[in-house]
Amino acid sequence: MRQTGQDMSGDRRPDAVVEDDALESPADLREHVKMLELRLRKRDEQRRAMLHMMADLNEINKRLGDQRKAMIHILGDYEKDRSLLAWKRERLDKSRRALLHILQDSHRSNLRLEDSRKAMIHIMGDLRDTTAEIQRREQELRDKQEQLVQAGKLATLGELTTGVAHELNNPLNNIGLFVGNAVDLVDLGVADRERIVRELKNAMQQVRKATEIISHLRTFGRVASVSREPVSIDQVIERALSLMQEQLRGRDIEIDLDLSPAAPVVIGNAIQLEQVFINLLTNARDAMADSPRKIVRISTRMVDDAVDLVFSDTGPGIPEGLEQRIFDPFFTTKEVGGGTGLGLSITYGIIKDHGGTIAVAGRPGEGAVFQIQLPRAPGDLPAPPTA
Repeated sequence: MRQTGQDMSGDRRPDAVVEDDALESPADLREHVKMLELRLRKRDEQRRAMLHMMADLNEINKRLGDQRKAMIHILGDYEKDRSLLAWKRERLDKSRRALLHILQDSHRSNLRLEDSRKAMIHIMGDLRDTTAEIQRREQELRDKQEQLVQAGKLATLGELTTGVAHELNNPLNNIGLFVGNAVDLVDLGVADRERIVRELKNAMQQVRKATEIISHLRTFGRVASVSREPVSIDQVIERALSLMQEQLRGRDIEIDLDLSPAAPVVIGNAIQLEQVFINLLTNARDAMADSPRKIVRISTRMVDDAVDLVFSDTGPGIPEGLEQRIFDPFFTTKEVGGGTGLGLSITYGIIKDHGGTIAVAGRPGEGAVFQIQLPRAPGDLPAPPTA
């Protein structure tokens, strides 16, 4: 009889076959082979299933490896994002604190700005008051300056009274002479009508001359307006000389005129400029009182957009060191009672008001030279060169 063998643990081994008397028949052997084949097929199926399971397990392990790598990358990105988030949070906190400081500073600045605005309002109020006060004082100063100029003109007229009276005396005597001749002719019954008319016309000519002198004095003596208009420099100089000619002639003073043939024109006030020239002539007259030769030279030249005027005399000149002081109000080198010291000061102010300059030159013993420069009138300027 055959029996299946057992291992030491007692399990039956299918491959261990023991001879047994009961399996000796072919039917039993075939049955036993079938059973072994069935077992082998099951074992093959189990092996194939195991191989499939191993393949699936390898695939799963591969996918798990890929997922682990992906997870590692995700964890790295997460760590980076976490660090970046922490850095941004820190920056946000700093920005928040900075914003708080800015808001606090802005609040303080607003408070200071409000205080500054209030202070500015007070300053503007004070500035308006100060401006109004300055304007009022400037107006007072202009009024006083005009009064000073007018006083200077009246003082000049007072000095010119003797010469003007002598100048008026001549036409008045001539008028009496011509009218007397006409009356004599009429009384004598002389029928020479043309001679009588001639005498009366001569008398009328002398009346017009006296009227011009009086009109000139009235024009010069009245308060000058502040208006500006085109003024011929040559005409103003001639009018000033007409008022001064008797005084200059009476003191043997010669006038040397060298006027520009172009007849320069400036924008200004004719009466004020005439006062300037009379003041300069008066100074020259007084300065040359003891000079052996008395000459006043007046010249005009046009230089670019300006007019240069020069008044020079043969007097003793300006003492050294006084070139700037002579234009100060009430400063004079004359003896007490010889002058007010306002003539050159008024002259300086008028020239400055006209946008010009005045300066004095000359050395002691060589006479004084007053140099004046005034801007030319726009219409008197030379035309620009054409291209």
